[in-house]
Amino acid sequence: MHVLFVTGEYPPMQGGVGAYTAALGQALRAQGADVSVLTNRRATVFPESSIHSPAYPQVYPQIEQWGWTSLGTIARLAKQVAADWVHIQYQTAAFGMHPAINFGPSFWRRQGLRVAWTYHDLLVPYLFPKAGGWLRRWVTERPGFTANATIVTNEQDQSQLAGRVKNLSTIPIGSNIQGKQLNSEERKAVRSRLGYAADDLVLAYFGFLNRSKGGITLIETLHRLAAQGRNVHLLMIGERVGASDPTNYVYLQDVEARIASLGLSERVRWSGRLSDEAVAESLNACDVLVMPYTDGASLRRGTLMAGLVNGCAVVTTAPQTPLQPVADTPGTDDGREWLAVPPNDAEATAQAVLRIADDPVLAATLRANARQRSRLYGWEGIAARHLALYGFATGLADPSRLSDNRLL
Repeated sequence: MHVLFVTGEYPPMQGGVGAYTAALGQALRAQGADVSVLTNRRATVFPESSIHSPAYPQVYPQIEQWGWTSLGTIARLAKQVAADWVHIQYQTAAFGMHPAINFGPSFWRRQGLRVAWTYHDLLVPYLFPKAGGWLRRWVTERPGFTANATIVTNEQDQSQLAGRVKNLSTIPIGSNIQGKQLNSEERKAVRSRLGYAADDLVLAYFGFLNRSKGGITLIETLHRLAAQGRNVHLLMIGERVGASDPTNYVYLQDVEARIASLGLSERVRWSGRLSDEAVAESLNACDVLVMPYTDGASLRRGTLMAGLVNGCAVVTTAPQTPLQPVADTPGTDDGREWLAVPPNDAEATAQAVLRIADDPVLAATLRANARQRSRLYGWEGIAARHLALYGFATGLADPSRLSDNRLL
């Protein structure tokens, strides 16, 4: 089985879709599949990949700018590597908001290629001035009707396409950061290295900023806690902006201006780019991970998954679509794995943070339940679901393996 992934971003470019594709490619390789990746020229090849390590996909950073000519490039490479599947990892900003990729499945199928399509979200692309919402939604959903197999990563997107798109599967993402668990001495040492004392209240945020992630709410939450006399600090883990969406930088400037206007600069630390191990250590060292997504918590968020796998006590916004329950996991009074607050509500977010900070039992329960939830989304199982899907559609596997399209 040879799979050609097509993605608008790939490491070392910053972005969740690229990190997901790299992790899935390695997991598929570990289960015996051949994997190639066609991506942007800004993505340099991992050293291990350049020497054809069996653990890593072969990377082809060939695309200068995504557009109509990209469709032919993809078809030619798929035939060159003898790909059984062309699998698009879709997020519109990663493809430069250009609609050409959305018309690819029908073109490639006419070339005799099998096409799988993963929606990392269903956000609509920019087309042209005054393009109506119905047209942009039609362009976004078109691949679901023309690909051989369509995958969504979360309940909300599944509910939007269910009953209309054939061969629809829901396969969650996993954490791009490996889980780590520090003992008390190790955690104390990491906090000390980061400049935090034992009695500091350390909030953390992971991932680059954009308008859907609630950065302004995060800063206003910090301000409210400081105004109450709490010795509170905010650790911003990772790069400030991603590589794909140019609007991220504009929003970053808004957040930085808000920090300055509220006099919080001394309380905010930006880590910059970190190794995966350093990210995991930082997540373990924080007291509360605050992820105030404006559109609700979702299992398509790799940053949230990283928090769960590292056992963070999380405050986030309520999911728009309820998540599948975790069997045998005791819940808290208003959530199993995190405390949920309304979007854009700094006061409610601050109060949720204080509940965790002032209740060690609640904090411990949330951390344990977060790790329990994360076990549902291991890369080995995610890769196995993909291989079953590829095999079923080509007649190589038992269709009953795909009879349950719920999350793992």
